[in-house]
Amino acid sequence: MKDRRFTTRQRIFSKLNPLKKMKCLNPGNHIKASEMVSRNFSASELSSVTEDVERTSETNNIEEAESSLREGGCLNYEEARALLGRLEYQRGHIEAALHVFSGIDIASIVPKIKISIARRMERHKSRSHWNAPPMSIHAVSLLMEAIFLKARALSDLGKFTEAAQSCNVIMDIVESASPKGLPGIFSRDCKLQETVSKSVELLPELWKLADHPHAAISSYRRGLLGHWNLDSMTIAKIQKAFAIFLLYGGCDASPPNPKSHTDGYFTPNNNAEEAILLLIILLRNFSEKNVEWDSSIIEHLTFALSISGQLRPLANEYEELFPGVLSRNERYYQLALCYLGEDDGLTALNLLKKIFSDRKNPDFVKALLLASKICGETNAYAEGVTFSRRALATLDGRCESLESVANFFLGVSLSAQTRSSVSDSERIARQDEALQVLEKAEKTNQVKDYRVIYHLSLENAEQRKLDVALRYAQQLLKLEAGSNVKSWILVARILSAQKRFSDAETIINAAIDQTGKWCQGELLQTKARIHTAQGQLKKAVETYTDLLAVINFRTNNLVVGLKCSKIAVLDKKLEIGTWYDLANAYTSMSHWSDAEVCISKLKAISPFSALGWHAAGHLEEVKGLHNKSLISYTKALDLEPTHVPSLVSTAIVLRHCGGQPFSVIRSFLAEALRLDRTNHVAWLNIGLLYESEGISFAEAAECFQAAAILEESAPVEPFHDL
Repeated sequence: MKDRRFTTRQRIFSKLNPLKKMKCLNPGNHIKASEMVSRNFSASELSSVTEDVERTSETNNIEEAESSLREGGCLNYEEARALLGRLEYQRGHIEAALHVFSGIDIASIVPKIKISIARRMERHKSRSHWNAPPMSIHAVSLLMEAIFLKARALSDLGKFTEAAQSCNVIMDIVESASPKGLPGIFSRDCKLQETVSKSVELLPELWKLADHPHAAISSYRRGLLGHWNLDSMTIAKIQKAFAIFLLYGGCDASPPNPKSHTDGYFTPNNNAEEAILLLIILLRNFSEKNVEWDSSIIEHLTFALSISGQLRPLANEYEELFPGVLSRNERYYQLALCYLGEDDGLTALNLLKKIFSDRKNPDFVKALLLASKICGETNAYAEGVTFSRRALATLDGRCESLESVANFFLGVSLSAQTRSSVSDSERIARQDEALQVLEKAEKTNQVKDYRVIYHLSLENAEQRKLDVALRYAQQLLKLEAGSNVKSWILVARILSAQKRFSDAETIINAAIDQTGKWCQGELLQTKARIHTAQGQLKKAVETYTDLLAVINFRTNNLVVGLKCSKIAVLDKKLEIGTWYDLANAYTSMSHWSDAEVCISKLKAISPFSALGWHAAGHLEEVKGLHNKSLISYTKALDLEPTHVPSLVSTAIVLRHCGGQPFSVIRSFLAEALRLDRTNHVAWLNIGLLYESEGISFAEAAECFQAAAILEESAPVEPFHDL
């Protein structure tokens, strides 16, 4: 075998020796003896190089040379350099290979390559007489590969821009010579199609390395929209790489060229839309068995649709995945996340319960934690406590980080559950346990979790441990660097509960200075309520006016798309609260007409809100129209039976009018206290009721004492409303 290779090599390279075969040479195209000597590329050197190459590469190169020799009779200067450069590159001699490739006059061979490809295609289409091309197809393949390897060598040496320009030459040649792509004959007879495919895949990567992101995007689109006869796996690689670059590359891509648009088809307008389109195409190809499954595709699609606020379509994609791609539990878990992101907590919780019904793995920790979170946000506190305890039992001390999360959700559920406690002993026990598990969550977590700190501050504030609550809240502000509006408001409410109104207003003003106009609505509302608590009603009205201007600004500048509907819902709730507070402020100032205007605005925005009827009842009560006010309060309770201010106001009016049984009046106040144990107005009125009826002066005294204590530590806004 070795002797046969040696004989073959001698036969080939003897034709390269200009001293032995001068008839093969002519001045324009072939190697001259003086050039071979002066440039140090003699046939003997070429032969010595091939002897050092691995057997496989050597055999392939010999066969390539034999093919060219059979068609053309000899290797010209460029072909010899292409062959030698490939050998050097395969040996890992990058600089030497680049030196060899640089000797090829690309500008002069490109027109010949184009003509050769075009004529080859003409011959394929028609078997009639045709003009012979200036180059054989194997010579074209060899030179195109040399251009590609030159780009690879330049890239290996860090010359990415030059590499991209070299790679671009190959694509320009193919587009010019064969606009509709290379026919199958090129993939059967030579490696030309393989070289083109590699070039299309490499070019955008080179532009990225050269820090030309827009050129990279253009190259990706050119590769996907052009006619390159790429196989499905190569197309899938390019689509995935392009989608990843659009999502994480940090470059805003301009929309595709209008000339590439097709009527009736979706055209992406931004990075996220184009990436989503590419990833969905990849998923469809997987479903049709055109490409192998890649789990990262669904992960990137999840990110893209999440940042676009399109979680419902993401849920559809998960539902359409073939069985076996994701495990049953993982599929339900991902679907639950999608529906939770769309504020459909009930559907998400039902999906998670399907996981818990699995006999093989009923205690799926991730699902238990997510279910506990959902229960804490949907008033299903008892279930939330159960899921958190199951998660802790399943973990059994194996992971402190997850135990910290489970304790956190348990604390949140227990804290919320205290409001529905029947007895004081039950309520106190739950409050104590809530604090304990929240403190444990803070200690076991390896890093400071702002959510845990926030709820520790909130729970201490609810229990009127204001100094501890303030310490946690200040710690929270430092942890978040003042980036969260809710944290500023929490600090202000704690200060207002300590009757430090000037400090609370200073905090709110500092927050307003650090936030844009878009985020100032809740801050202005708190500021106005601080003014109201100090009796500065005119200042409060001015602040509410500024707040309405902010709401109007946000409403007029909402752009259809990202979470627009959620922002609109929050703005409507804020506007309703503003008109309600304004109506009460004008009522306190005895500006009846202004109060009536505010009430009419409130009812127009939300005709089925209890706040509008309560504001109307309060105005009528102040005017002395008790019967009308009672009707308004009753309508408010019909709309919202758990509206605490309406329950208290109804009891007050009934006691003032007289003629109602003690038990009826007391039932309204008892229900109000069941819903809000810290409502000092309810405690005061139940004490007055006991006193007026002369039933129990001791109980009346206890009620007055509770009312006094709670009033001393009452914030301008309830803590649990945060």
